[in-house]
Amino acid sequence: MADIRDILDIEQPASEITRESIIHGDKLKKKYVTAKAVKRPEGMHREVFALLYNDNKELPPLLPTDTGKAYKQTKARLGMRKVRKWMWAPFTNPARKDNAVFHHWKRASDEAKEYPFAQFNKQVSIPSYSESEYNQYLKSEDWSQAETDHLMDLCQRFDLRFIVIHDRWDRAAFRDRSVEDLKERYYHISATLGKLKTNPWSNAVTTVNGEKKTYHYDAEHERKRKEQLRRLFDRTQEQIDEEQMLLVELKKIEARKRERERKTQDLQKLISRADSGSVLNTNQTLNAEANTPTNSAANIARRHDRKLHKKKLSTQQRPIRAVEAVTVEWSGIKFPEARGTGVWLRSQRMKLPPGVGQRKTKAIEQELRLMGIDIAPTPTEAICKHFNELRSDLALALDLKNALVSCEFDLQALRHQYEALNPGKTLTIPASICNTSTDGENKPTGEIIDVVGSPGTPNTSI
Repeated sequence: MADIRDILDIEQPASEITRESIIHGDKLKKKYVTAKAVKRPEGMHREVFALLYNDNKELPPLLPTDTGKAYKQTKARLGMRKVRKWMWAPFTNPARKDNAVFHHWKRASDEAKEYPFAQFNKQVSIPSYSESEYNQYLKSEDWSQAETDHLMDLCQRFDLRFIVIHDRWDRAAFRDRSVEDLKERYYHISATLGKLKTNPWSNAVTTVNGEKKTYHYDAEHERKRKEQLRRLFDRTQEQIDEEQMLLVELKKIEARKRERERKTQDLQKLISRADSGSVLNTNQTLNAEANTPTNSAANIARRHDRKLHKKKLSTQQRPIRAVEAVTVEWSGIKFPEARGTGVWLRSQRMKLPPGVGQRKTKAIEQELRLMGIDIAPTPTEAICKHFNELRSDLALALDLKNALVSCEFDLQALRHQYEALNPGKTLTIPASICNTSTDGENKPTGEIIDVVGSPGTPNTSI
């Protein structure tokens, strides 16, 4: 049409020529009107609004339906085979002794089998004894034979449920017994008969590597345990608060103790570092003197005069440093007492406190191995006590050994220093350097020691 209009010089309305106008010029554009969606009220949850309205503004169905479109409709799988027949059949339970007959549904093709749940009827084997065995092995002054027979009968009836046995105990014919008394009597009988007979009962006697081991029931320990639990349960709120307060105070005390131990260790490190620095300076002086030539008497005299001059200058310039008395108490290892609430292991008493360093721990373990002692023995009451005492003594011995080595090193340094200041003379350290107290203990006082040389040599303070 546009070409014909151009040929005939027919005016055409001014319009923008686009690709869509050329292809679909004669077709009217269809306008699709979308339905206005219902707005969800403010504050209403989406799930609640979906129950009220849907896209078609229809009410929700009363029953759950599935009308949505799916890719493939499910079809019922209908076969042509016959359905297996079921029948209402009687059965008996072998676990029951009254021969009761019950009924249940079962397939007609299934074979007659034993009731499957009868396999869960487990019964405890209870020991039995004769009249002669009781009179010879089981006779007791506290228990009569009739009372013992009644106990074994209840154990057989109620499968060793001692709470039920205690409830059904005949208190009219016999005196009242506690649960611990009943268990103690039963396990004593079971263990005694298990040692005598060839087929022991599994609940009292076990076999390990061909050796019989008997279970021993400690009634006294069980009574104490229940009494402790009863006291723990009967605590008032004031007692609980007091215990919590004491635990908090204990933690504070332990924290202060660890802080004091840490400061003591830091002080000892500083002292040892200062001592090692002074010894290094002395050794350097000795090495320098050893490297100088000593061929003539003039060199020796000059060196001697130079030393005296340096010594006078050093005594005038450097003030004498007074050594403070540092007293270190050696008392081994102090193991803390276990004061935690509830159940705790006895092996915790054998744990070294955190104040013991890793180096000392390794040294103690090495000494134990040299002695042929296990570093983690069985934590019985006696072993815990003696093992802790042994390790405390070992720690004290190691500390004393280190102190002795340090003292010998200091004495050697004093000897070299004296010989360096007084050539040709040898210093003999007397035993009076370590002051001996009245109680016979050698305690370093930390005072300045004056070593006096020959009459022509001035006094030297070390």
